[in-house]
Amino acid sequence: MDSGSASGADPAGGDGPSSTEAATPAPGVGGSTEAAAAPPPSRYESQKRRDWNTFLQYLKNHKPPLTLPRCSGAHVIEFLKYLDQFGKTKVHVTGCPYFGQPNPPAPCACPSKQAWGSLDALIGRLRAAYEENGGNPESNPFGAKAVRIYLREVRESQAKARGIPYEKKKRKRPSSSSSTADAGASSTAGDGDGGNGS
Repeated sequence: MDSGSASGADPAGGDGPSSTEAATPAPGVGGSTEAAAAPPPSRYESQKRRDWNTFLQYLKNHKPPLTLPRCSGAHVIEFLKYLDQFGKTKVHVTGCPYFGQPNPPAPCACPSKQAWGSLDALIGRLRAAYEENGGNPESNPFGAKAVRIYLREVRESQAKARGIPYEKKKRKRPSSSSSTADAGASSTAGDGDGGNGS
């Protein structure tokens, strides 16, 4: 497999807003009025599209080539492991003298991998993209139990290796007096479907 071909689109390859701003004609001066009226996709939507295209390219370059309907959780895990070669997070191996130290005093030969948080966010985007592209939610390989287990294992091993515990963020529950004020404020702000259930 060619490592460069499945790594996704070139960040400077024309997907960003800077490349489209210069090429887009002013409204009413040639061009489609539909394209001029549509807002540009959000950063999340653009990233999701790039991630989806990268995954499809990975399937195409896979030996033997895979089709999306035949893709399983095991193939998703294989894809995540493939992405590790492009990671920038130093993950110390058990025999490294810096294993478990959050700020090692000197460089070491341990591999760099994708950070757990990046993989977790990637899976979330790919899970949504799969369903948006016609995939059945019940057979979504990105939501497979094996993928969730793999991500948990990556999180735990990286926490140990880097000496940085991952703790679930706890939501702060608003006090009862401020929650009623918030609900009233949110129903007046926005487009009318705020927090009061109407």
